[in-house]
Amino acid sequence: MTPRFERFAAIDWSGAKGVRHKGIAAAICEAEGAPALVEAPGGIWSRRAVADWLVHAAGEKPTLFGFDFSFAPPFVARGGYLPGDMVPESGPDFWAYVDRICDDPDLGAASLLENTHRRHFYFGKADGVKADFMHNRVCEAHYNAGGGGKPSTVYDAIGAAQVAKASFAGMRLLHRVRSHVPVWPFDPLPDEGSLVVEIYTSIAARAAGRPKGRTKMRDLAALNGALSALGCAAYRGPEPDDHGADALLTAAWMRGAAGRTALWMPPPLDMRIAATEGWTFGVI
Repeated sequence: MTPRFERFAAIDWSGAKGVRHKGIAAAICEAEGAPALVEAPGGIWSRRAVADWLVHAAGEKPTLFGFDFSFAPPFVARGGYLPGDMVPESGPDFWAYVDRICDDPDLGAASLLENTHRRHFYFGKADGVKADFMHNRVCEAHYNAGGGGKPSTVYDAIGAAQVAKASFAGMRLLHRVRSHVPVWPFDPLPDEGSLVVEIYTSIAARAAGRPKGRTKMRDLAALNGALSALGCAAYRGPEPDDHGADALLTAAWMRGAAGRTALWMPPPLDMRIAATEGWTFGVI
């Protein structure tokens, strides 16, 4: 049985340093109609403001929230998140650990990568052979093997495409909101209420017909063409940046995808993976 949600929210996330982040965008798609951007307090989101908004919105009506960051580092392939270091061995306990050791502003986590556990992360040639850091979760390897593409690893901390800082900052957010809203698959599907899942905005873009390598939408025509491909009404708000466009399209995709039982039961997902690494909703 698939959960029943009354609305769908997608958040394009950021791990940037500081307290306000132009790279964060949130969009909501109600049960019918076009998606809409959620206005940030003060015009630009902070990560703490996203957490506060999520908890409030989750209490209003059953909402499926999707975040575009890795909910945990790889665990299964090497038997630990940070092999050789004493850290917890379940997702929620690891989130609590990350939140406890990081004193970065606004739920940031750069200090974990740059100082506390520096040896596990690749910042450049001085760290050695980059391939030695390219470890993936089971769902990432499964997605790649199925032709979805090669996802970034949280151990790669260099370049514009890296997801390391965003993911560890996101783990701090998950720790803060989990007492209010369950997080799948670390928590089971609820019979009612809201839920948080991990998403790839590129999965939504590919489902809408955007070609591989060209998933970014940089104008209204491209966004509304993709929404139309999903059977969704056109977006009528102010022209979004690429982060907003990703969030808008993904919220619309989530509305159509949430009722697909197969997406909640990917064959490789077992209890160990669910407890340690989690899974990206939409990868089967």
